Amino acid sequence: MGIFVDEERCNRCGTADEPMCVRDCPGDLMFIKENGKAAIVDNRECWDCAACVKVCPTQAITMQLPTSLVVRGVQLRGRAMKHKTEWRIRLRDGEVKGYETPSTGKPPFVPSL
Repeated sequence: MGIFVDEERCNRCGTADEPMCVRDCPGDLMFIKENGKAAIVDNRECWDCAACVKVCPTQAITMQLPTSLVVRGVQLRGRAMKHKTEWRIRLRDGEVKGYETPSTGKPPFVPSL
């Protein structure tokens, strides 16, 4: 899997002191580059939890599925809401499909170090 940031969409969560992707990444892998745009330190270290994808208010962060599962060019976007997460998948032909997953209402698991 891979996390990718669309710099055209990323606005650093507006005027937030700490962007939500940086705040919510349990692996502490998201950071803000000098140009003010979010980035991931190393995709190989990513836990594939999609926390950054779900909290991005501009949907600038996408998760690309491995080529062993799908055809290149397919992207997955999500938006966490109070009682559900809305997901959109853009297929290679440009078709967009959506689905929802219910929220557990529990905070995300973060292992202690």
